[in-house]
Amino acid sequence: MAVYRFRVTFEDFDDIQRDIEIRSTQTFEELNSAINAAIGFDASKPASFYMSDDYWKKGKEITTRDLKAEEKERVSVMKKTRMCDLIIDPHQKIYYVFDFSSPWTFHVELFKIVVNEEAGVSYPRCIKVTGEAPKQYGVTNLGAVPEPEDFDEGIALLDLEEDLPEGTEGEELVTTSAEGGEEGAEMGEADDELIDEEGGAAADGDEF
Repeated sequence: MAVYRFRVTFEDFDDIQRDIEIRSTQTFEELNSAINAAIGFDASKPASFYMSDDYWKKGKEITTRDLKAEEKERVSVMKKTRMCDLIIDPHQKIYYVFDFSSPWTFHVELFKIVVNEEAGVSYPRCIKVTGEAPKQYGVTNLGAVPEPEDFDEGIALLDLEEDLPEGTEGEELVTTSAEGGEEGAEMGEADDELIDEEGGAAADGDEF
């Protein structure tokens, strides 16, 4: 029984690859599960394979999504479709889309056909891992997003009030500052009177 060896590559991360072997008589559903196991994704999400040409143009679809009545004649279901039913090119290319609500896209390319399967081996299997797969959930382009509870507004307010006098509110500080301004003005006026008196004395001294 023949074994197909596929190279699976993230479309957006072409340096991250997985080599997967699967029997020609196994289904696309089994390949779907093997890919997700190899990259650590949740395989319960809907996905589709598209038989493609050398330019990765989408052709016939094989899917796990729910089909509309008008789609059933032209779209195949993964669990009912064997690999050998659609693989006709020894270098067959397949475009793979996983999780349509937040899609991940892959290039799946057949690069070797092993005529006889290895005895005692369970297929499908991942035989080579290149690069660390990105995380499926919980990460943005800026990195992990902290949960709202990581910020305690009560603590932040407490820190701001630690330097305030006991029982003093922010509004009272403004009033105090204003009063301080008035006191400063009064002191300024007193200083002016003193200067005038000293200035006057100096003027009187000039007469001697």
